[in-house]
Amino acid sequence: MGALPVSAENARKLPDYLPARMLNEFAYCPRLFFYEWVEGLFAESADTVEGGVQHRRVDDKATALPESADLPQTIHARSVTLSSERLRVIARMDLVEADGGVLTPVDYKHGQPREGPNGLELWPSDRAQLAVQGIVLRENGYRCEEGIVYYRKTGQRVRVAFDDALVAGTEEMIRQAWATAERGETPPPLVDSPKCPGCSLVGICLPDETLRAGVEDGGAAEQLSLFEAVPRKPVQREVRALVTPRSELRPLYLNSQGMRVGKSGGVLQAREKDTLVQEVRIGEICQVNVMGNVQISTQAVQALCEADVPICYFSMGGWFYGITIGLNEKNVFLRRSQFRLAEQEYFARALARRLVAGKIRNQRTLLQRNHVEPNRNTLTGLKEMAERAEKATSLEELLGLEGNAARLYFGGFAGMIKVDDQDGTPENGSATGRFPFDFEGRNRRPPRDPVNALLSLAYSLLAKDLTVACYAVGFDPYIGYYHQPRFGRPALALDLMEPFRPLIADSAVLTAVNTGMVTARDFVRVGGSVALTASGRKGFFRAYELRMDSLVTHPLFDYRVSYRRLLEIQARLLARVLEGEIAEYPVFTTR
Repeated sequence: MGALPVSAENARKLPDYLPARMLNEFAYCPRLFFYEWVEGLFAESADTVEGGVQHRRVDDKATALPESADLPQTIHARSVTLSSERLRVIARMDLVEADGGVLTPVDYKHGQPREGPNGLELWPSDRAQLAVQGIVLRENGYRCEEGIVYYRKTGQRVRVAFDDALVAGTEEMIRQAWATAERGETPPPLVDSPKCPGCSLVGICLPDETLRAGVEDGGAAEQLSLFEAVPRKPVQREVRALVTPRSELRPLYLNSQGMRVGKSGGVLQAREKDTLVQEVRIGEICQVNVMGNVQISTQAVQALCEADVPICYFSMGGWFYGITIGLNEKNVFLRRSQFRLAEQEYFARALARRLVAGKIRNQRTLLQRNHVEPNRNTLTGLKEMAERAEKATSLEELLGLEGNAARLYFGGFAGMIKVDDQDGTPENGSATGRFPFDFEGRNRRPPRDPVNALLSLAYSLLAKDLTVACYAVGFDPYIGYYHQPRFGRPALALDLMEPFRPLIADSAVLTAVNTGMVTARDFVRVGGSVALTASGRKGFFRAYELRMDSLVTHPLFDYRVSYRRLLEIQARLLARVLEGEIAEYPVFTTR
């Protein structure tokens, strides 16, 4: 599997000018440059936030640069922007100083200078960015012989002369950057580079993971540095844990019916009638889940969209309606590959085979781990279904195999429910009888027993989280490969969800029931259906989030991450497949 070549008529439209800051990124890492400038991807880190604050202070004091013909002896101009038509580059200079009619650009950097054999010197990426500033000053008629970088961390100024070698090397780098962007192919990851741990885009780039997945499937592209004449293939090596195991951000659930949510500054305020019941900082949450009759103000929606925090809407019974999200879907090129490959039967079949086989294997593992006494015939049947799924010749055959596996799996599901006291009476008195946690098979729309009600809610929450992951990566969640397009159905999110149904959703249900987080008293009967009460939903949300927050070892990369983090990693690995960086999607299966 892999991306198809981009035709001339579909070539990417690039900006008119290459910013000097992007040449800095290109010198640091061509892959980082491509993500930020060509695909419009960006992620904040402590360094980028601090650097942005410092540059805003400079930009707020912008002054004009006099014409070269009217240049005074001394100048102290801030935030000056000039361009070169010949090289198609543009530079915003933090400060331009003049002494005796000779201009010197001064660039402010957050970090510290490099220690070279002859003392302090500029980092190569900083030198390239500063050289662009010297070039554009010269091309606009100014005399410029050297530049300065001021490193705030150490309070030191480091000079560099704009000699012929530096100018020629920088102009060649500019041409390489334009060629990389116009070629439209994502440059390969750096190999074992010390630059990766400090990169803000490491969670998007996944350098070691991409290289390992490529080695595992035999489709790793040869790695060719811009400064090497001989290509090299990455060998199988330990994958560095560059992605934090868990995110510091947490989901927010708004479950109380009639609640109203507003905003004050950067804080969400939840009120019941006129009483303030909860305050949550927007910067501390990764998503907002609105369950049923909960009102949220326009100001709160705008603030959440600006912060790229998705708002997920559910019915009171847990049906997933949709998402409100900001304008962060910039990676149109990934979606173009997604749409194109969705029309290719071979690609959809190959991906679907891996997804279904992975799901069946994870179902078998869950039975082996949690069943009181798993049936040997069931385990043998699931193993056979997984093996047959890997060789299926059509999506219809896969659907049949998946259905047979589900019959075997749910036939043994009751053996994983371990509740001593299964008695309970509906609290509202609207129905007679009790709600034992018996399970005789899967039913839905509507669920007719407590376990099926929990399973339906769990699958709805998981579909929501995979939809959020798809948006975060840049996918259209409604164009899938195994699940065919249908109005209102997030097909790609459901595709990615398949291997995680037993590991996350089913496991959360078993935890909620077996540990008493949800009891028989947390259900009511409405007509022929069974639904959770508000307190029951709250208990299950806790069980689900505990599961999402638990750490699991990735079998391919051998490091531990939470399931929530894992969902995004897997979505990004699928993006690597669509972009042709790895040949096959590495489905997550646990042992």
